[in-house]
Amino acid sequence: MTTDITLIGFGEAGSTFAAAGDWRARACAYDRDPARGDVMAQLGVTRSEALSDAVCGVPVILSLVTADQALAVARDAAALMVPGTVFCDMNSVAPQTKQAAAALIEAAGGHYVDVAVMAPVDPAGLNVPLLLSGAQAADAEARLRALGFGKTRVVGADVGRASSIKMIRSVMVKGIEALTAECVLAADAADVLDEVLASLDASEKAKPWSARADYNLDRMLVHGTRRAAEMEEVVKTLDGLGTGAAMTCGTVARQAAIGALGVKTPPVGLAAKIGVIFSDGIPAKAVITEFSGRA
Repeated sequence: MTTDITLIGFGEAGSTFAAAGDWRARACAYDRDPARGDVMAQLGVTRSEALSDAVCGVPVILSLVTADQALAVARDAAALMVPGTVFCDMNSVAPQTKQAAAALIEAAGGHYVDVAVMAPVDPAGLNVPLLLSGAQAADAEARLRALGFGKTRVVGADVGRASSIKMIRSVMVKGIEALTAECVLAADAADVLDEVLASLDASEKAKPWSARADYNLDRMLVHGTRRAAEMEEVVKTLDGLGTGAAMTCGTVARQAAIGALGVKTPPVGLAAKIGVIFSDGIPAKAVITEFSGRA
């Protein structure tokens, strides 16, 4: 069977896409973590031992790495890919980072496309909303739809436009998470948590704040480190616009501090999550103070 697509990075996003699309031998994958080879084998995806094996001659590449590795992967792939390869950069990075990556890919004769993933990939799978921008965005959209992606939309011809939408949206989405943590941790420490949550409920009825706070802390405990890296790219985005990023810098600090606790499986319920953050042996307050002071 012909290999139609390469995935660089086989974490949550890559493995979810491959499973949802049942790509099997149509896909190959490269990941520096050897443990992920077991997941590739379970899904029938061909594992590449080297990046050169993964990108050479494959028509479409999906870059799905951590934010701090996105530019390095583009640089490495550009040196190895054949001209005409469509490079879909699906990483959560600033438009400036994607423009720098595009310059590398285009100089090598590849076609760079800025792809913004606009919701969690699990459980959406191939129905996760994708925004695309770049000169070859329409061609990339057709290729992604052929692979099973069902909610794609081209938002412009300029690399950076799709990522600008995602990055600026993140100011609110991930900022609310960080503000939630700051609010409920302080309220719990002051023994006024129930009163504060009730007050918030009285002002907004869309969803009880006890449930919202529980959900936001859950996301930060599991994904805080990765989200902090993404939010550093949001800071870069806002700095490029000249609009200021004081609150977003604070969001980086709060996400990083809670992510640094290393909680893989958060306990059920808001009170239990607060207890984990403030538990003996985990210097959460010191970590939060350290990061906040830096920001």
